[in-house]
Amino acid sequence: MHVLNRVGTDGAVRDACRSRVLESALALALVERCGSGHHDARTRIVSYLERHQNSEDLIDATVAAAALGRGTRQPARRQALEDIVSRVPDFTGSRKRALVQAIFTMLGVATDHADAAPHAVDVSALHPWAAVQTVAVNAILGRAVGRNRAGGEDVTRLASTQRPGRVWEGNLFIHLSVLHALVDVPGMESVVDAGLSTALRHQREDGGLPFVTDTDTWSTVVVGLALGSAGAPREVMHRIARHLVHLQHANGGWSYTDHAELSDTDCTTVAVEFLHQLDPVAYRDPIERALDALVAVRGADGGFPTYGAGTPSEACMTAAAINALSTQDRHRHLIQPALRFLADRQMPDGSFPPGWSSSRLHTLFRAYLATLHRQASLTVQDMSGRIAGLVQSTQNADGGFGQRDGASSDAISTAYALIILAGQRDPAPAAHATGYLLTQQRPDGSISSVPDMLGPRPFPYHVPVLADAFTLLALCHLTPRIRPPRIAVPGRQHSNAQLARRTAP
Repeated sequence: MHVLNRVGTDGAVRDACRSRVLESALALALVERCGSGHHDARTRIVSYLERHQNSEDLIDATVAAAALGRGTRQPARRQALEDIVSRVPDFTGSRKRALVQAIFTMLGVATDHADAAPHAVDVSALHPWAAVQTVAVNAILGRAVGRNRAGGEDVTRLASTQRPGRVWEGNLFIHLSVLHALVDVPGMESVVDAGLSTALRHQREDGGLPFVTDTDTWSTVVVGLALGSAGAPREVMHRIARHLVHLQHANGGWSYTDHAELSDTDCTTVAVEFLHQLDPVAYRDPIERALDALVAVRGADGGFPTYGAGTPSEACMTAAAINALSTQDRHRHLIQPALRFLADRQMPDGSFPPGWSSSRLHTLFRAYLATLHRQASLTVQDMSGRIAGLVQSTQNADGGFGQRDGASSDAISTAYALIILAGQRDPAPAAHATGYLLTQQRPDGSISSVPDMLGPRPFPYHVPVLADAFTLLALCHLTPRIRPPRIAVPGRQHSNAQLARRTAP
């Protein structure tokens, strides 16, 4: 009932993105650089950062200390840099290295700029968000070494993202980076002042600033899929569906928020699964348009990227695309090449390259579900077996799962794992994982968990409703394995067979 009650009268699921050290630090540096005003906002940001300067998270602690002027030693910064680069896909490594150097430069900390190779700031093959961020990084690093790397076209591109009262694409990290890139550009003073005021409108009660304004569309599709699997009232489900159809972009895709124009594979695939689960006939047109949007970005390697045609295919997005394409016969010829891509990306231990979650189990459960309900080749069967074997061998003593090897258990990672365990013959690991999840439920029904989603990679951000939704989805995968076989949910319309059907964001 807690998740059901999160659905608004308009069909949206809204939950604020929580404060984060990174954006709070960049905002503080900009406030201090601009020299006057925003005194109350500054005091509150300082208080927020002071509470995080001794964080167990190396990146948070290093960034907070730098922003507060407490000093950070070069070894600590280098360790933070290497930690960041080690947790991103290989194709983004050089850009992330330059990005981290730019972050510390924005915070007034001297860095070694020699590693900012030209290819790290090449925007020719980047989607719009990454291109704007990279142009800002290039300008910031260029200024730090006495070169004006931002030409007239770059300044125009950066300034085009700034509108008073509006955060471009809902992304405060990019918004603040752009302001730092423009802060010393002649004629940009009023743009920077207005942009800073806009950013501070999103300051949270705890004094910090979030990564993005919201993730309302992503939250809505995930909650919708979970509630549909649980047999929630049809009226609520159609309310969610109408809201999503209203938000569908002209190209057929969806973005993580209704404030963004760039659609992404993540939201689009889950929206397809939700609408198909609810009523494939009534929502045939938006489903077909969404699948056309997915096919349009498909890579020559058979995989699927997160954003835009021509950008690198990724394992997690390819698994998500397989699950969405499987809902319609007309695209089934694309599934086998996608599965081959996925199998080729599986690593020796059974896991996959980093995706958009701090937990490796996120890609694992989506890839596992992508192997179900089809004539599987020996390669696909092997991939599925290795996924299950890895999960079964890494369960913690408390029944839960952590984001990485040796990490303490957390609820959302455990929910991802439970989706896989629910399909295994031995019920004991699934029962043990369920027991752990029950210990993480609060009296109001919500789930206590750690930040999980990443943006930009590998920086985690926190939207609590996602842990609630993924936990419910995992329990729905488990339901066909337990007795009694029916869930008492008001307005239930689905049979047990329908509830057991594969669903996955």
